Amino acid sequence: MKESKSPHLRTVRSFVLRGGRMTPSQKRAYDELWQTYGLDCADGMIDLEETFGRQAPTILEIGFGMGDSLVAMAKAAPEHDFIGIEVHKPGVGRLLNLSAEAGLKNIRVYCADALEVLNNCINNNKLNRIQLYFPDPWPKKKHHKRRILQPEFMALVRDKLQINGQFHAATDWQEYAEHMMVVLSGAPGFINQVSEGKFAPRPEYRPKTKFEKRGENLGHGVWDLIFERRS
Repeated sequence: MKESKSPHLRTVRSFVLRGGRMTPSQKRAYDELWQTYGLDCADGMIDLEETFGRQAPTILEIGFGMGDSLVAMAKAAPEHDFIGIEVHKPGVGRLLNLSAEAGLKNIRVYCADALEVLNNCINNNKLNRIQLYFPDPWPKKKHHKRRILQPEFMALVRDKLQINGQFHAATDWQEYAEHMMVVLSGAPGFINQVSEGKFAPRPEYRPKTKFEKRGENLGHGVWDLIFERRS
């Protein structure tokens, strides 16, 4: 039975479709591997057990970029199932290639707007963790409304997480990290896993990206926030 759509779907886009063509390898992966790993919004709400062929904790990542870290997580935790969402086809093509090369069976992907997927494809109270790593910070004040992490977004996240499920965000923009802390600290039903107002150390399960390592070498910071749904 389908659940009704959430009233929190925003019309302001939190992303811009960047240019850039798919490489021949990425396009071939998209054409040949989508049937194995791809999920379509048009199919509506998914049954996780049917999708993965088993019952297992399910982790959903919003905006996985080129897919390296998500594939690394899926390889490191075969006891978990992973769903990735990305709007940029080159990144999706690369993730499909990496997943096939690793022989992964515990990963699936949407090439779609994350809000559409959450509203129309994921049943409530089903996810063990939702990940949002290095989203577009929209640094100009006039663009702050485009940031995905807003109170209405957290209401949707709360619907999709199981009780005791986690929301894990990370950013390398300090001002956005402070914004995230304000939004998450005020989100009904959530509690900071570290302590009130405190950022979390990077957990072992989140791999460092090459950009993160480069930033660290330049003295740049990264801020992790892990909040748990308690009600």
